[in-house]
Amino acid sequence: MGFFPVIIAGFVLALLFSSIRILREYERGVVFMLGRFWKVKGPGLIIVIPAIQQMVRVDLRTIVMDVPSQDVISRDNVSVKVNAVVYFRVVDPQRAIIQVEDFFAATSQLAQTTLRSVLGKHELDEMLAERDKLNLDIQQILDTHTDVWGIKVASVEIKHVDIDVTMVRAIARQAEAERERRAKVIHAEGELQAAEKLVQAANLMSAETAALQLRYLQTLTEIAGDKNSTIVFPLPLDVLSPFMDMIKNK
Repeated sequence: MGFFPVIIAGFVLALLFSSIRILREYERGVVFMLGRFWKVKGPGLIIVIPAIQQMVRVDLRTIVMDVPSQDVISRDNVSVKVNAVVYFRVVDPQRAIIQVEDFFAATSQLAQTTLRSVLGKHELDEMLAERDKLNLDIQQILDTHTDVWGIKVASVEIKHVDIDVTMVRAIARQAEAERERRAKVIHAEGELQAAEKLVQAANLMSAETAALQLRYLQTLTEIAGDKNSTIVFPLPLDVLSPFMDMIKNK
């Protein structure tokens, strides 16, 4: 008779140990009783009754998910390969287990389709120059759709936009042409400003005869400074007119 109590005690101890669960600080346990949702437990030590209750562990830490490279055709019909990384975490363990079969796989598939959909609405230049805006658009769309699953998408980062070699050459030629255009525009603007200043100077000198004469004499001084043996220059009548007036007055 003493053998049976030992067996019963051993069975009770084994049952007790099998019902003990220890959840870390970042873990929660979604407990079901007879197949129906009961409550979310943890962290710490919890008791799960065998055969009556079942528990599913859920990690609440931020998950870093790499989105595989996607073939995207931009709005200006350029084919590129784009990959990204998504940062998300579970904020509602109950919904993450009950509302979707596999929240990680579901979020991954949704991220791939959203990435193709959003980038396909933009031109290649926008993909290359406005990544922050595109990241925010994708993040907001993902966060809206995953909210019913108890998932919070913290951020999305586009890592690489791979372009065909021929397209890279075309972009390089386009950038070179753009630099040449800007250089010509800047040169033309400089010529326009110089012309405007020359017109202003000419108008000022034409209004003041003395200023024109002084400018002429200054030019002669500059020419005389050169190491030339012979200098031939015209003598304007405007320079001689004051002397002619003086002779006539005498």
